Amino acid sequence: MSYQDEYQASIENPEQFWAEKASQLDWYQPASQVLTQDEHGIYRWFADGELNTCHLALDYHVDNGRGDQVALIYDSPVTDQQRKFTYSELRDKKAIAS
Repeated sequence: MSYQDEYQASIENPEQFWAEKASQLDWYQPASQVLTQDEHGIYRWFADGELNTCHLALDYHVDNGRGDQVALIYDSPVTDQQRKFTYSELRDKKAIAS
């Protein structure tokens, strides 16, 4: 699907579009509704859904076979240093820091 097709789908039926995108995430608790409106008229997307962004950023990729793939490239023009970190290395550094 092209960018234009994706954009058009998001405009024509935003709830369905975002429900499909959300189904591709590893939710701890999927939302019961995609879009809700509170008592003040404020719209909320996935209001009662729960996910963990750290899990999605690191653990999910390691668990799905991408642990040895480069996830982050540190490139400092100030110190003239460059270092690459894999998903597994970042996950392990996060675990030590916790």
